[in-house]
Amino acid sequence: MYRIIGLNAKPFLIIQVLTKLNLSGQGLKGFVDYATTAIAKTYPFKIEQMKILIIGGGNMGLTYAQSFLRSHITDKKNMMLLERSPEKAAELALKDIGTVYGNPEDCIKKADIVIFAVKPQDAPMLLESLKEHVDSQQVFLSIMAGIKIETIANLLGATKIIRAMPNLPAQIGMGMTAFTSSDEVTRIELVMVQNLISTTGKAIYVEKESSIDAATAISGSGPAYVFYFMKSMIQAANQMGFSNSEAELLVSQTFRGAVDLYSKSNFDCDQWIQRVASKGGTTEAALKSYTDNKVHEDIIEAAQAALKRAIELGKQV
Repeated sequence: MYRIIGLNAKPFLIIQVLTKLNLSGQGLKGFVDYATTAIAKTYPFKIEQMKILIIGGGNMGLTYAQSFLRSHITDKKNMMLLERSPEKAAELALKDIGTVYGNPEDCIKKADIVIFAVKPQDAPMLLESLKEHVDSQQVFLSIMAGIKIETIANLLGATKIIRAMPNLPAQIGMGMTAFTSSDEVTRIELVMVQNLISTTGKAIYVEKESSIDAATAISGSGPAYVFYFMKSMIQAANQMGFSNSEAELLVSQTFRGAVDLYSKSNFDCDQWIQRVASKGGTTEAALKSYTDNKVHEDIIEAAQAALKRAIELGKQV
């Protein structure tokens, strides 16, 4: 991410439109290098790379740092991580993915973009401790489940806030993230943050903040639902005589193949079910069992329970 400063103008960004240019990895880096060189020759501006601060060195904080570096969105000298636990900070330093800090006052003012990747129960103390160090031009991205934009704004004293909900497959670049923002965030800043998020998979912008809680219940918690169903199928395969390794292969490849079929066609789920289930066959027998035991209704009820909990978490802060 780059900003250009000159002629007393406010900083503006060279937006890397990844989806349109279909660039990634070294191709993206080449494009960015070419663009910045061309602009530098044409205009007497100073080009600086955006500084990113990730607060929290857990799974998602580490995932973001590694994804940004792997996609050449930034480099190690412009990547900062804040981790107050001395043990975790030492572990992060060994990974050599950026500068690791233990105190917010040492790094917060240096950042153009600040990402909150901490547990929601830690939000009040953290945000209040940062309040005196932030400025109005910084963009704040929160992935804290249930914590509303208004809450962050009040505790932090900032206005440019983006709230997002990623999921676990982001660790392998196959994540799904929903995000929304406060009115003060500009369109350019939204595109900038979407480019960051998209290094971990797919991303969609939602107009209503309430949709973030809903996304938490569907895509955020969703991988656990899939694993739960897979576990049940693996156990069923074991009971039918397959070894663990055989059962895991049968089930994992079945899920992988089914998802790819769905993704690469225009058929909906019902149409695919009809293609698998012949009248009077084995699949129809299994589907009847699901219907008789109201599995469909139970899955919906479980997702609603997750939504309810996401809303409760937001009210606790």
